[in-house]
Formats: sequence, C-alpha cells, structure tokens
Amino acid sequence: MAHAYTPGLRVTPQTLVRRERRLPLKGDVLVAVGDRVSATTVVARTLLPGNVQTMNLASALGVEPSDVAGKLTSPIGSIVAAGQVIAATKALFGLMKSEVKSPAAGTIESVSDVTGQLILREPPIPVEIDAFLEGTVVEVIAGEGVVIESPAAFIQGIFGIGGETHGTLVVAVSGPDDELTVDRLSPALEGQIVVGGSYVNHAVLKEAIRLGVRGVVVGGFDDRDLRDLLGYDLGVAITGHETLGITLVLTEGFGRIRMAERTFRLLKSLEGSQAAVSGATQIRAGVMRPEILVPRASSASDATGGGVTGMDIGSLLRCIRGDHFGRIGRITALPAQLQELGSESHARVLEAEIEGVGRVILPRANIELIEA
Repeated sequence: MAHAYTPGLRVTPQTLVRRERRLPLKGDVLVAVGDRVSATTVVARTLLPGNVQTMNLASALGVEPSDVAGKLTSPIGSIVAAGQVIAATKALFGLMKSEVKSPAAGTIESVSDVTGQLILREPPIPVEIDAFLEGTVVEVIAGEGVVIESPAAFIQGIFGIGGETHGTLVVAVSGPDDELTVDRLSPALEGQIVVGGSYVNHAVLKEAIRLGVRGVVVGGFDDRDLRDLLGYDLGVAITGHETLGITLVLTEGFGRIRMAERTFRLLKSLEGSQAAVSGATQIRAGVMRPEILVPRASSASDATGGGVTGMDIGSLLRCIRGDHFGRIGRITALPAQLQELGSESHARVLEAEIEGVGRVILPRANIELIEA
C-alpha cells in the first residue's frame, strides 16, 4: 500500500529516545556500556589545542632572524608564565638591554631563523561532554563519545535559541491562551524551565534572564524582538550556540499563537519533573528542531522508538502556512487527484477537521504531522 510522507512534529508522552554525545576531537570516554547516567554526568573529556600567540622577536630585539634562537632565555619546549622574559639581548658593553616578555602563559613551540617569529602556544582548553539526558549508556564510540538511551516524554518545538540546559518544569500560566507576563515571574523560578502559553515578549524574557530562569517554553515570540535579544540578525545557520543565559523554545512559531492544547496538557502533566531542553534549530537541509525531553520510568513494552509517520486518515496535523496557520486538526480524507488552488495552480490536497473551524481543504504542503 502506498503512503504519503510529510515532515512530522513529535509531541508524545512516551517514547524511547537515543542521543549521541560526541567530542569535537579524540579524547577519553569516562563511562561504559550499561552505566546509568544523570543529565549532568560527564561522559567524555578532551583537550582542545590552546590559542597561538605570534611574536616578531627579530624586530623587538633589533637582531637578525638567524640570531633570535640564541637570544632565548628559555629553550624551545619550555613552559613560561605571562609576563616572563623569554628573550633578551645586550648592547654597548651591557649598558643597554632589550628584552621581550611573554604576553600569556604557554609553551614556546618554535622559532623561525628565517622570519625571526616565535610561536607561543597557550595552555590546552579542557572540553567535557555531559550526558544531557538521564538514561543508560547503550553504546561507546571509542575515543569520541557515547549513545544514551532513555524512555522519555518528547516534545519538539518549531524554533529555538540557546544551548542545552536542565531544570524543573514549572507551568506559570493557567492555559495555552495566556501570555507569559512579568507578574508571573519571581525569584523562586531561578534555575527552572518556565512554561508559558501563547506569547512572551522581549522585556519579559530579559527579566527571566535576570532572575536566572534557565529556559522558557511558549507558543510564540515576535521575530522583530529576536534581533533586539540577540543583537544581530539571525541567518539560516544552526542556532543553539547563543550565550544569552537562557534557552527559548517556541512550540508554534512567530507572533502571538496559542500553544497547541495537546502540547500544553502534556507539559502541565509533567510539571515538577526534571527536563532536558535544547534550543538548537536548523531550518535548511538536515532539519534540527528544538526539544524538551523528560525522562520517565518505563518498561520496554510501552516505549516506542518513533519515526516519521505515514500520512493517513485520523493523523494529527498542524497548519504551517495559509489562513489556518498554527491550527491543529485531524485528516478526514486524502483525495488522490490534484485540485486547483486559489492561485490557479494544481496540487495534492487533503481534507481536515480543524479545531474551531470545521472541515477544510488544505494543500498537503501546508501542513506537518504531529507524531504521537
């Protein structure tokens, strides 16, 4: 039987989640297959090469490049401190002295007798990768990282900014239509993940950062506020590397958009649980969505691996374009023939029952499935 496939947005109370945690270059894996890890357990560690400082000693000392090596006060390979004299020369019977001090702590890596340049390598930068998700190590990638598996509630958003974070889920509004306002924030929310309803503005988000809130999950946010928040225009590259002090996840899109009832109900049911949140988003090839993961006790029988689901009668959908943007519904029919649209073009369509609207005809390109 043939199936039609469309991009899916996952919102499910129970699934089997796997996350690969990999170092940027070879290092040491600190856990083994079968180990239980918490979200903050360091699973792998490595050292990135330190920054390079270049100094023209020939010019600074007033000597020929070929003579520079003989003016070093410490040999090549030596570890030096910031401000330590690393090269010196005397002239006029020792009455005048020129010396060069190290601009930073590091190791003297090399000296060129052609250019007179000295290369100082700063100390290596330690990099640690945590598990991000509480669960079990099911695979070790030698020298690189691990794969963590956990039964968890899994909610994908439309767009996000900010890196990975953890905290307790707190629902700060009474319903999915409510706006997250300043009066709903308090110092008690420090270190927590705050769930709003339909919208949060720039000023409220700034206050949340000031209070130490780790994450905010809401339906919508104004795109014009995004530049004010970031200080620059966001392109199409991957987000998630911003250093805002908070992670923002939009479940619906830009503007004031009521959070989907199903999403809000699930988040409400998870209130008080520890959540792992990532704002990383990529909207070009290799789509990456922001996500909220809440590990849950489960047996293998009631956790599913998930995946892209075929479009079928009864499938849950969200409108991502057109007059019904942001609305949730279910597919009631899948006509096989092309139909003429308002633009006079022809496209494949579907019939859906939209909450609060009724039955409508939608181009299939205007929807995405919400995967249970």
